[in-house]
Amino acid sequence: QVQLVESGGGSVQAGGSLRLSCAASKRTITDYVMAWFRQAPGKELELVARITSNGDTTYDLDSVKGRFTISRDNAKNMVYLQLNSLESEDTAVYRCVAGVSSMGNIRWTDWGQGTQVTVSS
Repeated sequence: QVQLVESGGGSVQAGGSLRLSCAASKRTITDYVMAWFRQAPGKELELVARITSNGDTTYDLDSVKGRFTISRDNAKNMVYLQLNSLESEDTAVYRCVAGVSSMGNIRWTDWGQGTQVTVSS
């Protein structure tokens, strides 16, 4: 089991930026697919983006393409999500997640407790 702790959330004006960080401990993240999920109050959980161990990225949420960037530093056991041009619709709790690939599916196995991002207009 890998422990994940997020930081970097906060309150910003629309159009602003934040950088979310995810620090892993207990195990290395080298063998995991890493991802960021988010959930706004009363709404469904959304997979925002994911990144493989080698750095291949996928932005699952069309609305964040061109605005958000997921990255990782395996040597530092860190994952990041750069959020630019923030919109009010981006307001949510953002969670860092580790997963393993099995038969073409990703099983999300370990979850951080989340960090709040609030965007005001």
